[in-house]
Amino acid sequence: MSEPRTPIDGVRAHLRSMVGRIDDDVLPPHYPTCLGCGPDAEQGYHLQVRREGDEMVAEHVFETRHSGAPGIAHGGAVATVVDDVLGFMLYVALVPGVTRKLEVEYLKPVLIGVPYSIRAKVDEIDGRKLWFSCSCTDPEGVETFRAKGLFLTVGLEHFAQGSSSGGGLDPVAP
Repeated sequence: MSEPRTPIDGVRAHLRSMVGRIDDDVLPPHYPTCLGCGPDAEQGYHLQVRREGDEMVAEHVFETRHSGAPGIAHGGAVATVVDDVLGFMLYVALVPGVTRKLEVEYLKPVLIGVPYSIRAKVDEIDGRKLWFSCSCTDPEGVETFRAKGLFLTVGLEHFAQGSSSGGGLDPVAP
């Protein structure tokens, strides 16, 4: 096997190998301390996302610490989960990227203690621009919220900014 020609080629090869191996299994976190999916994020959401074909699926139960009103999840907590699940679509696109724009449509209250299912998909890819969307359903299958996000591909130097500031480790999760 030949060496990757550029850092992005190396990332694509790494993502391809992971996606091929773990289809239908839980994907590795974006980063150990990622607020959404990192196992080492003390106050994180600890999301576990799996791939089903070209979609990502996560089940999540919001906890009391995610409250914005009695028994109802805070809209920012919901948006955090959305951003993280949509970010897993980068495993399908096979590129490193970041959120540029996020839009969440809240259709009914997201309740604390209820298991929700979030399903994300690719809507369009145009050069550096990647449009993803997701939908969340409650246990009865009723849509609770939906969201759209625009992500941009970036070079690995983007993530190195955090590690050079002393706030992180290596820019790519193992």
